[in-house]
Amino acid sequence: MQLGVILAGGQARRMGGDDKSLRQLNGQTLMARVIQRLAPQVQALAINANGDAARFSAFGLPVLPDSLPCFPGPLAGVLAAMDWAASLEEESVVTVAADTPFFPADLVPRLLAAAQNGLALAATGTPSAPQWHPTFGLWPTRIRNTLRDDLHGGQRKVLDWALRQGAQPAFFTEQGDTFFNINTPDDLAAAQHRHDL
Repeated sequence: MQLGVILAGGQARRMGGDDKSLRQLNGQTLMARVIQRLAPQVQALAINANGDAARFSAFGLPVLPDSLPCFPGPLAGVLAAMDWAASLEEESVVTVAADTPFFPADLVPRLLAAAQNGLALAATGTPSAPQWHPTFGLWPTRIRNTLRDDLHGGQRKVLDWALRQGAQPAFFTEQGDTFFNINTPDDLAAAQHRHDL
């Protein structure tokens, strides 16, 4: 069973501190759009978020808080995802970002195909000059305790950590700017005019 977790644990400082994933994009929340895009690709979904879980109750999904305090970043969300998958005796979990509503509809099968050792990250560009999208990844649960130890040791950068674990790229070069992420009100305004909603 392939599991998916939507990473929504950030503090959204550039959006005024509000939940980015609950902002509206053409009449629908970013979270709803991300769920619609990911749900057909996995068998079960959860949301990684901190604070009051009730604000996500309308989506009917488990909400997984970070296990580390002080908002250490998306790697802590990856760990929460891994721990959830391990609790269900699954070998891997896919993560996506809650602020990136146009990601590929074939993300999960492409990550699975690229994961030679169980770990793959989405990338655009070329093999000689990849542009990584490290919150879009397939993570084997067997390395979760390594991640836990490294987080406690101060590791914060998703890409640095993943590459040290042997992450392979899953290239998405033919689909345009599908990893456009919404960090600011201007980004949200730009997204309103996209035709790949």
